[in-house]
Amino acid sequence: MSGGHSTYEPKTGVSKWVDSRLPLPRLVYDSFVAYPTPRNLNYAYTFGAILSVMLVSQILTGIVLAMHYVSSTSQAFDSVELIMRDVNSGSLLRYMHANGASFFFIAVYIHIFRGMYYGSYKAPREILWILGVIIYLLMMATGFMGYVLPWGQMSFWGATVITNFFTAFPLVGEPIQQLLLGGFAVDNPTLNRFFSLHYLLPFMIAGVVILHVWALHVTGQTNPTGVEVKSKTDTVPFTPYATIKDGFATVVFLLIFAYFIFYLPNYLGHPDNYIEANPLKTPAHIVPEWYYLPFYAMLRAITFNVGPIDSKLGGVLVMFGSILILFFMPWLDTSKVRSAVYRPWYKLFFWLFVANAIFLGWLGSQPAEGVYTAMAQAGTAYYFAFFIIILPLLGLFEKPRPVPNSITEAVLAKHGGGSPEGAPAAPENRG
Repeated sequence: MSGGHSTYEPKTGVSKWVDSRLPLPRLVYDSFVAYPTPRNLNYAYTFGAILSVMLVSQILTGIVLAMHYVSSTSQAFDSVELIMRDVNSGSLLRYMHANGASFFFIAVYIHIFRGMYYGSYKAPREILWILGVIIYLLMMATGFMGYVLPWGQMSFWGATVITNFFTAFPLVGEPIQQLLLGGFAVDNPTLNRFFSLHYLLPFMIAGVVILHVWALHVTGQTNPTGVEVKSKTDTVPFTPYATIKDGFATVVFLLIFAYFIFYLPNYLGHPDNYIEANPLKTPAHIVPEWYYLPFYAMLRAITFNVGPIDSKLGGVLVMFGSILILFFMPWLDTSKVRSAVYRPWYKLFFWLFVANAIFLGWLGSQPAEGVYTAMAQAGTAYYFAFFIIILPLLGLFEKPRPVPNSITEAVLAKHGGGSPEGAPAAPENRG
C-alpha cells in the first residue's frame, strides 16, 4: 500500500518551483489525499485522527497556561486560581487542558483495544505497535507530571507515593528517586523538574507520533477482516472517504468533550486537589487519576513476598510489567489469523480482558483491604494470563472461521452481492 508512483501534479508556476525544492505539498497530497485506504474501515479506525486533534489541543492550551503558571511551591496553587479567575478565558483553557487529558486517555484506550481486536500488532506492523506503546508510556509520564502541577493535596501526596516506588529497587532505587525529586522529599525542585518535563514531553510525543504515522504509511492500514490489500478495488482514496468519516467522528467526540468542559468540568478530577498541598496532613485515600487506576490496583494486589522479592518490589514489578508486556504482544500471539472477527475464542477472551481492565480500574479506586485485595489479585492474574498463557495457546488450539480472499469479497458478501461468507480463504491471507 505504501509504494507506487506519486500522482501529484503541480498546477501553477509557484507550486512547481516549491515542489522541485521542497516537495512538502506532494508529501501531504500522497499521504492524506490520494493515499489508498481499505474500503471497509469502520468508525473504530477514526480514533487516530481524534488523538491527533486532542494532542494539538493539549499542546496549544498547555503553552498558554505555561505563560501564567508559577512553578513554585509557595505560588503554584495560587497561580492556578489566578488563571481561573483573572486570565482572559483562563477557566476555559484550564478546563480544556485538564479534561483534555482524560479524553486523550479515553481515545487512546479505545485505539489500543481496537488494535488488539483487529490484530494491528501482527507482522509486518510490529514496529508500528511498539511506537504506539512508546507513545502511551510518554502519555502516562506526561499526565502524572501534569497532575502534580496544581499543587493540591492529591498532587503532592500522589507525587510522594509514586516517586517512593523507585526505592523498592535495590542499589539504584534511591538515587533515581532523589534525581526525580531534586532532593530527599517532594518540594520546590520537584515541582520545577515536573513542570519542565511536562512541558517537554508532549513535543516528544508529537515526534513519536510522526514516526508512528510514517510506519503506518509504510506497512499500510489494517482493516476489520485482517486481510491485506490485493488490488485497487480493495481501496479508496483517503480523501474524501476516510477524511469525512474521521471528521464526523471527531466532531461527535469533541461535542462530548465540550459537554464535560461546560457542564461537568470537575467531574473527572479529585475534590482533594482543590485543597492546597499540606505535607503535614495525609488524605484519607491517596488515588491517582482514573486512567491509572487499573495499574494502581495491580500494584496494591501484591501483598505477599516471593522468595527474595518483597511485596513492595513485587507490586512495582507487576505494575511496570503490566505495561511493558504490551511490547511483546506481536510475538505472544501465535495465531496466523489477525482479526478477532474470525477468531471466536479470542473474541471471548478479549472482551473478558476489556471487562477485567475496567474492573481493575474500579478496584483501584477502592480501599486496599479485605475482599477488594482478593478481587484485585484475581484481576491481575487474568491480566497477565491473557498475554502469557491464553494468547500463545489460542494460536495452537483455536480453529478460526474461514477468512475471505480479499477485502472486496468481504464487502460484497456483507452487502449480499458477492461470494458466500464461508468461502475458503487463500493461505496467504492468514498472515
